Amino acid sequence: MIVERVILKFALAVCLVTMNSAVTAFAWWNDDWTLRKKITIDTTASGVQISDPIGTAVLLIRLHDGNFQFASAKEDGGDIRFVAEDDKTLLPFHIEKFDSLLDEAFVWVKVPDLQPNTKASFWLYYGNSSPKAVKADDAKGTYDAETTLVYHFAEHGRPPVDFTKSALNAQDAGIPDDGSYIGPGLHLDGQKGITIPAAPAINWPDGARFTWSAWIKFTANQPDATIFSRRDGANGFRIGVDNGVPFVEITGASGILKSPSGAPILPNTWHQLCVAADGSKVTVYLDGDQYAVLNARIPQLNSPLTIDRDPSGSPGSIGIAGGIDELEISKVARPPGLIKFTAVSQSGEKSQKLLAFGEDEQKASFLSGYFAIILKSVTPDGWVVIGVLMVMAVLSWFVMANRVSYLNRVSRGNSRFLKEWNQLARNLTALDHGNAEQLKTLGGRIDAKRARALRNAPLYRIYHIGVSEIQHRLASNPEIESKGLSAQSIHAIRASLDAGQVRETQKLNRLIVFLTLSISGGPFLGLLGTVVGVMITFASIAEAGDVNVNAIAPGIAAALVATVAGLVVAIPALFGYNYLITRIKEETSDMSVFVDEFVTKMAEFYSGTSKDDLPYASSI
Repeated sequence: MIVERVILKFALAVCLVTMNSAVTAFAWWNDDWTLRKKITIDTTASGVQISDPIGTAVLLIRLHDGNFQFASAKEDGGDIRFVAEDDKTLLPFHIEKFDSLLDEAFVWVKVPDLQPNTKASFWLYYGNSSPKAVKADDAKGTYDAETTLVYHFAEHGRPPVDFTKSALNAQDAGIPDDGSYIGPGLHLDGQKGITIPAAPAINWPDGARFTWSAWIKFTANQPDATIFSRRDGANGFRIGVDNGVPFVEITGASGILKSPSGAPILPNTWHQLCVAADGSKVTVYLDGDQYAVLNARIPQLNSPLTIDRDPSGSPGSIGIAGGIDELEISKVARPPGLIKFTAVSQSGEKSQKLLAFGEDEQKASFLSGYFAIILKSVTPDGWVVIGVLMVMAVLSWFVMANRVSYLNRVSRGNSRFLKEWNQLARNLTALDHGNAEQLKTLGGRIDAKRARALRNAPLYRIYHIGVSEIQHRLASNPEIESKGLSAQSIHAIRASLDAGQVRETQKLNRLIVFLTLSISGGPFLGLLGTVVGVMITFASIAEAGDVNVNAIAPGIAAALVATVAGLVVAIPALFGYNYLITRIKEETSDMSVFVDEFVTKMAEFYSGTSKDDLPYASSI
């Protein structure tokens, strides 16, 4: 009973795991795509811990030959798609750069509702060479309504283009830099500068709330160098670097206010600089961490915006010499958690801890094609039947493996025993010589090690029963050696041997009942699942009132899965049962022959004849 309980628990565990994987493993967003990869965002301590709220974020995906098969994708990346963790919802994205020759790509993906201290996943699909797989870039859908300006600076000699719905393109081209921090960027010379025209989308009222961010680099320490500025009459706003120290400067009714100094940053190194104004104070962030706070309001500013110069003509109007990339302006103060996430996700080194790229999963032509469609259509009652059949299958496979192993041990043990028995059977009167241990070792012919090897032989155990019966009668009546065993004693010993044979036969047939249940019950359970599935399919068609072969076919095919499962259970069990029964009959026949031979020899050698008259007495 203990073994049966263990088997049942094991079978149930396998069934639950298999059913769970059956529901998830075959999910595939679209069968036209042959490859997919899971991307996991880890904001816990095992990745990059972020404890503040994040929300919806735009995530930079850096693809290279270490995490993406460029040879399996289209040359322009037109077959790339991003799907949410549910494997149904498409995520907006756009490609900044896709170079299949250099195996490098930069893709921006909108990931909704990110939570702190959690792990979230989504899918990257590709590998569709069909002409229908065209670029699905949605730059304007990638950014939310609060984002008013995004420059990637990838225009190569043309004015920067705004990727948001505001369409606030710059007036000046700037100096391109193909080796910037994230793909192409702009080289800043501190003189030329770039002007962004004024527009209602970027008007700042008094006490405005907004977020400004960009990746910046300067080639040498400069005093009071401007990165970004805005002047409107007596009011002004400026972001700059003073000898390596980033700062924010506000000019208004209270005069000129400047943020406190922090630790300087080194030249020729890229850093993300972010400024967030919430209406009462302005916070400066460096690489996602708070750097400085200026308690001041933003004055009203509706004028053009400038990069790398200050149109005021003041002594600090000169821009920095270096580079800029990924300028973004929003009309709300972004939360610290989102600012941290954005900085880390765009950082080449830190993003490796934040993002984990799974192995490529390939769509099999059958399992994730037609068979996947069928499995998706299986109803809950069908999964219940299939689950029961899985338990029966596991039980039957275990029984077959267990019985084959046991019969192999029995066969080897019987063969070894019969080699020794054939020598002893010439003169069975050797059983009344020596002590019990000698008799258990076949008259002293086998040592203890070989005796342990013979314990798996049913013939050996039946032999022990016969030895014990004879020795018991010799011990209680010594005259048996001269007078022989009576007919009643021989019949009694035969009965004991037959009882031993029955018990050994029961051991051989142990657990076989599970195979008979699988053979007879499996197909009927499968048929039950099919009938119920067909009934549900036709009931749903009747309720919808629309006869459509595309609606009927998946349901009928899914219903037939239960019958297939029943046959999968029954067919192996049938073959295994017939094989095992044949083996068991062979071993049972050997036991019957041995019992007959033992009784015959016993009657011959214990019939009252003197041992001295026996021809082989001296040889034992």
